[in-house]
Amino acid sequence: MLQFRPSTADDIPRIMDIWRKAVDATHHFLAPEDRAAIDVELCTFFPQVTLTLAVGPAGNIVGFMFLHPGHLEALFVDAACHGKGIGRALVNAVLVQHPQLTTDVNEQNEQAVAFYQRMGFVRTGRSAFDGQGRAYPLIHLRYPSQF
Repeated sequence: MLQFRPSTADDIPRIMDIWRKAVDATHHFLAPEDRAAIDVELCTFFPQVTLTLAVGPAGNIVGFMFLHPGHLEALFVDAACHGKGIGRALVNAVLVQHPQLTTDVNEQNEQAVAFYQRMGFVRTGRSAFDGQGRAYPLIHLRYPSQF
């Protein structure tokens, strides 16, 4: 059974480990120099924000998300745990408080696009560049609240 808790400074090494493994497994489209630059940016960014962590029964962190006013900015699950419902559990937890949740997903990350479609998100637009101006197209998604 998963539990959720806020991140602390002590969690940053594990968070970065999860991010790196997940990106290695799913973001084959990233140029090596862009991946390295993003890694540096996140090493600075993650300690400044509170992430929601998914913690397994043994107390190990298996995934995390970052929510910024109704927008899911980041969702990453340890690559060794992909397909076990952790990402779904994180998203479902946040949908309770943000039923019209939005997110952006790299168009080239077909696994993530399929995941959000299975979750019921609908496409609302597309950008040719990511949030940092890199040429990695984003698909904009919204969860169609039934409330």
